[in-house]
Amino acid sequence: MRRILLSLALLLPLAAVASDNDLHKVNGDVRVEAGQHAGTAKSVNGDVDVGDHAVVELASSVNGSVSLGTQAEAGELHTVNGSITVAAGGKVGGLVKAVNGDITLAQGAQVDGHLSNVNGAIRLDDAHVAGGIGTVAGNITVGANSRVEGGILVDKPNNGGWFHWGNGDGRKPVIVIGPHAVVQGTLEFRRPVVLKVSDSAQIGPVQGATAEKFSGATP
Repeated sequence: MRRILLSLALLLPLAAVASDNDLHKVNGDVRVEAGQHAGTAKSVNGDVDVGDHAVVELASSVNGSVSLGTQAEAGELHTVNGSITVAAGGKVGGLVKAVNGDITLAQGAQVDGHLSNVNGAIRLDDAHVAGGIGTVAGNITVGANSRVEGGILVDKPNNGGWFHWGNGDGRKPVIVIGPHAVVQGTLEFRRPVVLKVSDSAQIGPVQGATAEKFSGATP
């Protein structure tokens, strides 16, 4: 019994430290300072900003944006009604997921998991996504020299029931695969899209769309 109590006593300070590393706020912004290590950084009605070279397990917000600084690292990034930005050299080990928000990966940024949103633009600038890209109503730009493994999926809107995702204005999402970009895996389109592919890009099989070739930096 004494050994059990002693073990519990030793574990309590560790649990307290883990709790202290979590940053939560309601109706306010959360900031993880440059170089700092944290567990979760969460906000409701506020932005979450992870500074340069900082490390977090999870950064998430409801009604706010999430930003990961230069060469910072995160396990996952989530937001509802806000944008996600990963600065140059930033790395995410798992999911990057937004609802109603843009996702931008700067030069040298890397996402090892799946990257997706429902509405909002997705843009890669010489960046790497290892787990595929998905959207319903967003435009996707796989910029010059970017690399995507796991393909691209543009899903059809779910218009059933009292709630639906996706745009209802009939606009076709525009998918651009830029110069020297590589997309491995299937590019699957379950709704009408405009697909523009650089003549120097490499892509996998295309389902549900016809690629329009272009030359130069942009279509």
